[in-house]
Amino acid sequence: MRNLIIAIGLSLLLFACNKAPETPSMEKMAEDYVRLVLEIGQYDSDFVDAYYGPEEWKPSTEKADKLPSDDLMARTEVLLKQCDEIDTTAISELEKARLTMFIKQLTAVKTKLEMMSGKIYSFDEEAKLLYDTEPPHYSAAHFDSLLSNLEAVLSGEGDLSTRYNEYANQFIIPKDKLDTVFRLAINEARKRTNLHYNLPTNENFVLEYVNDKSWSGYNYYQGNSQSLIQINTDFPIFIQRAIDLACHEGYPGHHVFNALLEQNLVNKRGWKEFSVYPLFSPQSLIAEGSANYGISVAFPGQERIDFEKQVLFPLAGLDSAKADQYYQMLDLMGKLNYAGNEAARKYLNGEISREEAANWLEKYLLYAPDRALQRTRFIDQYRSYVINYNWGKDLVANYIERQGGSVDQPEKRWEVFKELLSNPHTASSLQK
Repeated sequence: MRNLIIAIGLSLLLFACNKAPETPSMEKMAEDYVRLVLEIGQYDSDFVDAYYGPEEWKPSTEKADKLPSDDLMARTEVLLKQCDEIDTTAISELEKARLTMFIKQLTAVKTKLEMMSGKIYSFDEEAKLLYDTEPPHYSAAHFDSLLSNLEAVLSGEGDLSTRYNEYANQFIIPKDKLDTVFRLAINEARKRTNLHYNLPTNENFVLEYVNDKSWSGYNYYQGNSQSLIQINTDFPIFIQRAIDLACHEGYPGHHVFNALLEQNLVNKRGWKEFSVYPLFSPQSLIAEGSANYGISVAFPGQERIDFEKQVLFPLAGLDSAKADQYYQMLDLMGKLNYAGNEAARKYLNGEISREEAANWLEKYLLYAPDRALQRTRFIDQYRSYVINYNWGKDLVANYIERQGGSVDQPEKRWEVFKELLSNPHTASSLQK
């Protein structure tokens, strides 16, 4: 009997030794992911856009002199392998969406690590790996035809860019009116959003004006439904930017997006991977695309123009009688938007120089020379990220409309938009 017991014990021990290790839970994988992203963020100040998870998950030691790419890459590969081992037949559709996004985010982390270690991708390869999408291409001839339409509307002497900028200068917000106009625009956007969403009662933001940035506005989400919104005043700010930035950075844009993710995924479900936001990842396409699309959700069509004519134009001391013509011009200008992507693609692929990229922006986006150079700074800093604003917006718009959130169904549009902001989505899932 004693020998039998010993034999059984040895058999159990051998089984335990040979048994494959259990796949870590998503909770453990989420923690490992957050720690990984935060550590990478020590070596690129732009990488971690927001973090509001456990304090003890932050790196406890000072960063090494050199990026420990081999170690960080090995940890990324382990997480990707663990994702492959998860039995997707045993989880819900929402959990599958969570896993899909987790894998896409990890793919972006891996790609960013490779880029930080010196690997060079083409513009389109980078966009696919970082943002889970293939951005469209447009020829110079396409933009030339759009410019000809603008030429027909904006008559006068001199080149088109000069004529446009002289015309647009009538609509600059005076610096002494800037804060008043922006705060009123943000409050109106917030009021409209609150009519449709039950935002956390403590949600709020701090508004600051800054200089020497490559961007025009930024939202630094602080967690607990708090944001720091910064507006760059390096260049004159035109009246339409008040509503644009109020919605994009605030309501129902970045501030609301982050607050809803925190409320619904981090706090309610305990999905801690959403407590960190790596900027160069698929989450950014949803964030920027929804922030831009959200402008027309909060201020659809003529409602926006009417509000600006009746409230913002007078507040800024501008002539409301010129608003309709100005917005017709802006509508034509909006069709040229993708020219910025093409400038970035050509510049980052080494096909044109910085000066040629700036010239392209002056010609096709009608930027003043100093504004065009500022935009090349943005391209240097954020690279293929530029696609998230326009291509991201188009993907979000198509998704919302396919779900029934059309212009003539505003309540449904708010409803679908909230679902998008509150759940795991990437570009490829929007296109299904």
